[in-house]
Amino acid sequence: MATADDAVNQAVTDKDDGVRRRDFIYIATGAFAGVGAVAAIWPFVDQMNPSADVLALASVEVDVAPIAVGQGIKVSWRGKPVFIRHLTEREIAEAQAVDVASLRDPATFDERTQEGHRQYLIQIGVCTHLGCIPMGVADGEPKGDYDGYFCPCHGSHYDSAGRIRKGPAPKNLVLPDYEFTSKTNVRIG
Repeated sequence: MATADDAVNQAVTDKDDGVRRRDFIYIATGAFAGVGAVAAIWPFVDQMNPSADVLALASVEVDVAPIAVGQGIKVSWRGKPVFIRHLTEREIAEAQAVDVASLRDPATFDERTQEGHRQYLIQIGVCTHLGCIPMGVADGEPKGDYDGYFCPCHGSHYDSAGRIRKGPAPKNLVLPDYEFTSKTNVRIG
């Protein structure tokens, strides 16, 4: 026969089972709501990632073999023009002979080119004064007083190594990150 203690024990067991079931329902509901919130928010977070066309411009491969000595080309990288110039022996000698101490933004020719590829000068074609695009070898022939680049908007003159020599620009033309993947192929970016 059941005693009073057995009835109390049975009531406590029933109560414990109810608490355990209720806790499970709370946890399951919270987990379901959390997963739903993440699923609802993800499209808003994902749309902030760069689009495919921007990722495609993150780096650009250029074959420099067709660039004749003394010529230059202009390519686009991240929406900016990049000047790639195949320097002549005379231009290299003149750029190396410049007294670096006399420059507004001191940089040697060797600091602006890569070992083993000194004949190629690769730089972003944006004037460091107000962001204009200088004229130069990519336009057909050297410009300015130093046979390099000339910004007609405000009169900045850059030499054949892209160093500021005259005018209001405070800095040399900026060098992008680049590496030669072969003797004639370069990856910019």
